[in-house]
This record gives sequence, C-alpha cells and structure tokens, in this order.
Amino acid sequence: MKEFTEMHHAFIVASYYKRLIQEFGDRGLQAFIHATHIYAQQRGSRMAQRAIRDGKSLTFNTYREYGEWESTHTTREEMGGFDSKIISVSPDYEEHIMRCPWAYKFKMMGMKDCGTVYCTYLDTAIARGFNPYLTFDVPQSVNNKEYCIQIMRDANLKDGMSFKKNKENIKGFNYHCGHVYKTFGSISNSIFGKENKTLSAEVLDDFSKEYGGNMASILESFSNIDFNII
Repeated sequence: MKEFTEMHHAFIVASYYKRLIQEFGDRGLQAFIHATHIYAQQRGSRMAQRAIRDGKSLTFNTYREYGEWESTHTTREEMGGFDSKIISVSPDYEEHIMRCPWAYKFKMMGMKDCGTVYCTYLDTAIARGFNPYLTFDVPQSVNNKEYCIQIMRDANLKDGMSFKKNKENIKGFNYHCGHVYKTFGSISNSIFGKENKTLSAEVLDDFSKEYGGNMASILESFSNIDFNII
C-alpha cells in the first residue's frame, strides 16, 4: 500500500465536487459547500475537545497547537510542500500561502474551481467548529489568485511565537481521507439519496481506478468511525 497523503485527500474532494456538479448543477454546488462546512466543523470540534480535556482556552494560540495533521514527506518530495509568508501577527494574524499541496493537486486535475470553493469555506468552518466566537477569514485563494490570504481576526499573537503540535493529536491521512469520504458521502446521500444513491460508490470507484483497490478498501473501512468525537 502506498502512503495516504494530501494528494489523496484532494482527489476525494475533487471527485465529489465533479460528480455533484455534473449530476445536480447549482444544487450540487450548494451540497458541496454544506458538506465542506460539516466536515470542517467536525475537525474543529475534535480539536476543541482535546484542548478542553487538556485545560486549554479555545483561543487562536490553542487552535494553532491542536491541528490534526502534518505535511507528509511524500508530498514535500513531490511538489515542495507549502510556501507561505507571514504578513502580520497582531492584532490580526495574516498569512499568504503561495504554494499548497491541495491547490497543486486540484490544478493537476483541472479542478481549480473546486479548490477555490473548498478553500474559501474550509478554514473558516474549522475555526467555527473549534470556537464559534473566533473569526477566520479567507478572502482570496491560491487556486485562482497568486496566493491565499488567511486572516485570524484579533489573534494577537507575538513575533517569533512557535506552535508545536502534540504528536498524540496528529492523525494520518488515511484517517483524514476516510473522514472526508464518509462525511461528504453522508451529506450528499442525505440530500440526493432518492435521486442518486450511488454517488459515494462512484467516488470510491474513481479513487480505486486512480490509486488501486487496496487503498479504496482502506478508505471504505472508515465508514463506521464517528468523526464527531475523539
């Protein structure tokens, strides 16, 4: 089995986007956006649950420490990983991202429109799931502009601060791929089940053709996981 990476994750997102738009047009787009919100808020909620368990306040400082993923070596070798620049740290933390594995994969697939939609809503919803009183703005995406703009409003961070993630909180991309596949599938099937009950199966078939049946089986094996809890 090959390693699950950011690229596999982006492929699943793009496959759902393509099939939802093809089948349902604007309704499919709205379903994709809603699924992105639900998926992202689940991620943010898990981060908050761990932070509360550990006695941490739900601030942007804590948000930076409790992320669930790390960039994979495989992707860094393939396309260089992330390239970003910090513009300000206080009162707003603003970062510009010039290179990103997800944007790279969306471009390779001819799915830059998918990337623009997905990245516009993803991080705002993760932050909302973590703490609904935090504001994370993404006014611009590298999928259709020169760089992403990500802004954590009133973060009030300090120059030189570092945020080390606890390895116990990091999940492999097999988990993250299983999460995005299940959640997008559940929301899509809930909305359109009577009209198209095979959409998730079609996405799984897309994945199997691209990455092989063994990896598709692993992806499907996460269907019984409750991604709302840690």
